[in-house]
Amino acid sequence: MRKIVWTLVVVFTVLVAVLVGASLYMLDYSLAPDPNRLDRDSCYQRLFDNYPESREWVDSMLSINALRDTSLVMPTGERHHALYINRGCRRTAVLIHGWRDCAVKFLWLARIYERELGYNVLLPELHACGESDGEAIQMGWLDRLDVLRWLSAFHADTMVVHGVSMGAATTMMLSGEADLLQERQQSYGIRDLRFVEDCGYTSVWDEFAGQMREQFGLPPFPLMYTSSLLCKLLYGWSFGEASALSQVRRSRYPMLFIHGAEDAFVPTAMVHPLYEAKPGKKALWIAPEADHAASYRLHKDEYIAQLRRFLGE
Repeated sequence: MRKIVWTLVVVFTVLVAVLVGASLYMLDYSLAPDPNRLDRDSCYQRLFDNYPESREWVDSMLSINALRDTSLVMPTGERHHALYINRGCRRTAVLIHGWRDCAVKFLWLARIYERELGYNVLLPELHACGESDGEAIQMGWLDRLDVLRWLSAFHADTMVVHGVSMGAATTMMLSGEADLLQERQQSYGIRDLRFVEDCGYTSVWDEFAGQMREQFGLPPFPLMYTSSLLCKLLYGWSFGEASALSQVRRSRYPMLFIHGAEDAFVPTAMVHPLYEAKPGKKALWIAPEADHAASYRLHKDEYIAQLRRFLGE
């Protein structure tokens, strides 16, 4: 009998060790920062390769010192970095990058808002991304409160928050903080606040579970559960609570939903429950033939036209 008990204990211990090890691997795979995140030259090269029309505009911004570095100290004491372009107007666009990305790689979006739409532009780098402090990516959940602080520091009469991929999830998650946003509006005189999400996921749980199935052929149980618990213990948030869908249900602000019709990384099907859940003013554009985060690359004129229409240009 004692031998059986010890055998069970050993088996249980091995299983726990395997699960913990696999969970740590999953967290590192999903949340580890880009090891080249401080290499601005490679980021600019990636930008120009993907969006060659951005080169002339970036050069002009740099030549007149219009593309400024700025930073904000978060309540944790961490310093977060951003790029800022000040046109001297009363309209500001806060643009949120994607997973393991940085502000430089999203200057294509800054070009749209500064050159085509006439906005000041702020590009924050999220926790553990680019030049911002942090040990692990937060997939938008805790980032929503960091973006709120950027809004408070760079407020204007008219503001739009526009995110892509993980940045889109961050945008939707922030939009659900209705009471905090309303307080900021009243305190800083923000008359018009809008949100644009481009290919964001319904929740971190849904996105990770989908990627686990697609890349490794694994079901959610048990690894998703143990990884989520470990994430909560190590970083203070769980996969289940990080839900853009739940937050969108609480949003009181106009929102434009954009998604590529052929997106497999964040499946196109995710945008429909998000759109349906959003109360109030909203719009939806499914970009034909576009895969993940490629709606602008494939449909430049229509992308800008959708923004103009939504923002009331």
